[in-house]
Amino acid sequence: MTGESKSDLTRKRILDAGRVLLLRHGFSGVGLSRILAESGVPKGSFYHYFASKEAFGAALLEDYVAQYLARVDALAAGPGTAGEKLGAFWDAWLEQAGNAGIASECLVVKLGAEVADLSEPMRETLDRGIDALILRLAALLRNGAKDGSIRAFDAPETTARMLYATWLGAAVLAKLARSDAPLRAARDETAARLAPSGPPETT
Repeated sequence: MTGESKSDLTRKRILDAGRVLLLRHGFSGVGLSRILAESGVPKGSFYHYFASKEAFGAALLEDYVAQYLARVDALAAGPGTAGEKLGAFWDAWLEQAGNAGIASECLVVKLGAEVADLSEPMRETLDRGIDALILRLAALLRNGAKDGSIRAFDAPETTARMLYATWLGAAVLAKLARSDAPLRAARDETAARLAPSGPPETT
């Protein structure tokens, strides 16, 4: 094993440990000493990879966004109509609604409001990630209109953003209620909105 690969593994270990902690306690609720203890690295090693806790947070969110978008890209490149692919995307939120739930696994839900006021680099990372996701969802909406599995929208990007906002809000409500009912309601509303014979566009 090369020194570089060991270095990569150490960095990944720090990020993985930090992600678990941030999902449980938020960014402000986790001190550097806790991150070091959970990842099993000394402070000097941490600062070799990250200039500060904020830099660590931004790197963690960048990795999260990259992994999330890669999964969406894999879904979009797979078999099936665009409507089926979007359905699978929404269903993934529901599949994670058991146990801790999507709201406890999604860093946008967990950290979005907190880092928006706390850290400009972290806010920008999440904002760019959401914009990239919106573009991917809009592309699926366009493809769905072409293959007939989704009704056509005049402004796919606007529709994609509103759909994501609906699901993000539902995830927050699900977290508060400790119930997947808001997500199930979002699923029904989304299915009705995207159906080829659905109601008139309101976005």
